[in-house]
Order: sequence, then structure tokens, then C-alpha cells
Amino acid sequence: MSSVLFNEIPTRDGKRIIEIRLNAERSLNALTLEMVDLIQPQLDAWHDDDSVVALILDSAGEKAFCAGGDIVNMYKSIKGEGAKDFAEIFFTREYKLDYTLHTYPKPIICWGSGIVMGGGMGLMNGCSHRVVTETTYMAMPEVTIGLYPDVGGSWFLNHMPGRTGLFLGLTGNPINAPDALYLGLADRFILSELRTTLVERLQIADWQGDAKSAVNSVLRELEQQSQPQLAEMAGPIRQHAELIRRVTDHDSLEAVQAALLAEDGSDKWVARAQKALSHGSPLSIRIIARQLERCRHLSLKEVFERELELSVQCCRHSEFPEGIRALLIDKDGKPDWMFKSIADVDPAVLESFFESPWAVNPLSEELN
Repeated sequence: MSSVLFNEIPTRDGKRIIEIRLNAERSLNALTLEMVDLIQPQLDAWHDDDSVVALILDSAGEKAFCAGGDIVNMYKSIKGEGAKDFAEIFFTREYKLDYTLHTYPKPIICWGSGIVMGGGMGLMNGCSHRVVTETTYMAMPEVTIGLYPDVGGSWFLNHMPGRTGLFLGLTGNPINAPDALYLGLADRFILSELRTTLVERLQIADWQGDAKSAVNSVLRELEQQSQPQLAEMAGPIRQHAELIRRVTDHDSLEAVQAALLAEDGSDKWVARAQKALSHGSPLSIRIIARQLERCRHLSLKEVFERELELSVQCCRHSEFPEGIRALLIDKDGKPDWMFKSIADVDPAVLESFFESPWAVNPLSEELN
């Protein structure tokens, strides 16, 4: 069975809607290189096909849209058990796919129900119509594995209100549906039970005019049906907006960490953030803050180029594989981080992560 299924949905007026379904339910639809290589050429083929009016990006099962990337194979490659250049190939093609989604001329509806993490966040945030449901659980917890929020995270974290992006990058705290809407990570809330209805409504929509308007009309109606349930859901991030503003309003990461740890830990949401910032990789904390700062005013293309450089460098150092080992390989939960505190991070080591491995970035010609 293929890891990606493509399904043609005929419309009443003779057009086609294409469903792209991630099909690896056992691995929570974690994004693999095979998936990327199956999706990219199809998107390229449909780009100028007038018979294709819209796409739906979803996944098998109800538990997860996409719970991350294929970091186990990444770990094997880093440790010499796989292709030596796997990291560069994977990240280059993954980021190209994400950029293609961001810039695609046809509406793409992402059904972001269940777990959406890491690589799943990259796919979803590239789509023009991002739908969340009552089961949506988003997060970018890379600080816990010695990495940083990539797949465009350097873009969308920087576009969140105030310093919320910095806070979420440093803590990896989860994001539910109301918070996804508040943060600009989603466009519509629709109950998961209306998934079949969505397809039925799209089939009978009028596709003779503007395709995005047709999609908006269908999604708007279903969102209105779902409003009573959304109104009953709390958004922890929005509720903690003042706390986020307060603890990030400092001139050093050490001070930010101290301010967060000084907050009342009886609040479970705060305690979760405190644990991540005190147990995550000190080097990653530095990398995350630096990456967000240097990407603040870059174009989307430039952001993905900078992310490719940084991601490949992360695979050439020991921090990232050690984080994977502790969390997913040995599962001992005891990573031996390179530095024991934020203050201990060697500036020279930090700088080495931001040096380009190439004279010409592999994405420079790919992203047009």
C-alpha cells in the first residue's frame, strides 16, 4: 500500500478535486522522504491543469494528520547506518514541498484534525485553507530533541502576536483549535464529524468562477454549523497572553528562563512550559532565539534557505542525534546535552550552526 493515496473527486460541473491522503496510520502519518517524493511531482502536474480546481490534504485515521518528520531514519543516517547525505536530501525536498504549498495557485484545504506536529505543521501552514477540529493538537516541541522549529517555523512563529512565537518555540507548548485560530495557524474550525459533508458540498459547488471563493463559501457554512462547539472550547495560549508578554519581556534568555520558572507552577499549562525550558537543550534554546531574530524580516524563500543551512548543521553536530536517542531510540528521557545551562553555551559553537555548508544553497534555484 502506498504511503500517499491520491483520489479524484468529480464535481457536478465536470471539474476535479484531488484528495492527497497521507497513508501511514501506524506511524501517525509521520512525513517520510517517500511521501515527499510522491506528492511533489503530482503538485507540479496539477499546477496548470484547468480541470483540477482544488485539492484536499488529509490523512488516514483519526488520531493524527501528521505527527512529525522521519527523524528515526535521520538518526540512522547521522550515525552512519544510512545514506550519508540523507539529511540534506530530506530537508531540501521537504522544504521545497512546503514552499510549493505556500505558493500554489489553486486552493488547498488541509484537514488538520488530530495531532499536527513538526513536519505536519510545515505541510498545514503551507495550505491556503487550514481547517482545525475539536481534536486538533498542534505543537513544535523541537527544543526537547536538540533541534528548532523548522519547516517554515522561522516564518510562522515570527508572524504570531507579540512574542508568542518566541515563547512557543522555546517551550513547545501545545496549541488547540481556538488558539490555532488566534495565532493565525488555522483559518476555519469545523467539527470532525462534518468531514464527509465537506466533500459532498465541494462536489456540488459552483466552480465556474473563482475557486477560492467556492472553497470559502463551503467552509464558511460548515464553520457556522460548528460555532456552538468552538464557543465552548478554551484557548490556553490566549488566556495566558499577559503571562507570555511578561516572561518574554527581558533582554536575555537567562532572564526569560528565570522569569518563567518564577511563575506559579500549580497552573499545569505553565508547569509544562517550565519543564520544557528547564529540561530542553540549552543550545537549542539559543539557536531558536537566534533563528527567529535573523529571519524576522526575510522573505519566505529566504527563510527556507536559512532553515536548510541550519537543519543540515544540526545533523552535523551531536545535540540533535542525542535528543533523538534519549526520546525515541533508547527512550531513557535523559539526554546528555552539550551544555548544562543557557549561560554555558559557547558563542563560537552557536555561531557554527549558522554557517552555510555550501557556497550555493541547494534551494536557491529550486524555490522560484
